[in-house]
Amino acid sequence: MKPPGGMGDWSGLMKQAQKQLGDFQKKMKEMDEKLKDRIVEGSAGGGMVKVLFNGKQEVVDVKIDPSVLEEEDQEFLEEMIMAAIRQGLEKSNDLAEEEKSKITGGMNIPGLENLM
Repeated sequence: MKPPGGMGDWSGLMKQAQKQLGDFQKKMKEMDEKLKDRIVEGSAGGGMVKVLFNGKQEVVDVKIDPSVLEEEDQEFLEEMIMAAIRQGLEKSNDLAEEEKSKITGGMNIPGLENLM
C-alpha cells in the first residue's frame, strides 16, 4: 500500500540516497588516497629552489641548489623559498580541485571535505 499523498516508496528512496552517498564517499576516499601520490613542484630563482607538494598540500621535499647558498644572501634565499612554497601550494590546490571536480561534476558541495 502506498503512503497517502503520492509519496511513493519513501523507504526505497531513502535507501537509494544512502547507497549513493556511500558510493560518493568511497570515490572521495579513493581520490584522497591518489592525491597523496600525486606530486607538484613549486620553484623559484629559475629552479634553484624547489618545493615538492603532494595533492593534499603536504610538503614532501625541498631542494636548494648549492650555488644559491654560496652566492645569495639569507633574505633573498628566504624570498625564493616563500615564492616556491606559494607556487607549489597553488598547484597542489588546483590539482585537488581538479580531481574533486571529476567526482562532483563541477558542483560546489558545502561540507565536501567532511565526507572524506
